[in-house]
Amino acid sequence: MLMYKATHETAPSYLSQLVRVADLPGRRPIRSARANRLLVPSVKLSTFDGRAFPVAGPTIWNSQPDNVISAPSLSTFRQRLKTFLLQASFPDIIIDPR
Repeated sequence: MLMYKATHETAPSYLSQLVRVADLPGRRPIRSARANRLLVPSVKLSTFDGRAFPVAGPTIWNSQPDNVISAPSLSTFRQRLKTFLLQASFPDIIIDPR
């Protein structure tokens, strides 16, 4: 939820500044820019730096399916994320998306 708020600029400004969309000005447009994918900065120390918000947040965000991260509202995002996580945890159970 924090990453959704950061990408839609409803999170505190100090968090929103740490998140960058993969579409960078001056570069050729890439497919990931249309899909709300985030830029994951490179890290020097994989054990410590990889846990920082600017790295871990976009990594987890980019691992979500497109229908989850392209939700038009926070409530829709929450519902789709919950459904995705339940289906990933319990693949044998059929979830009715009402």
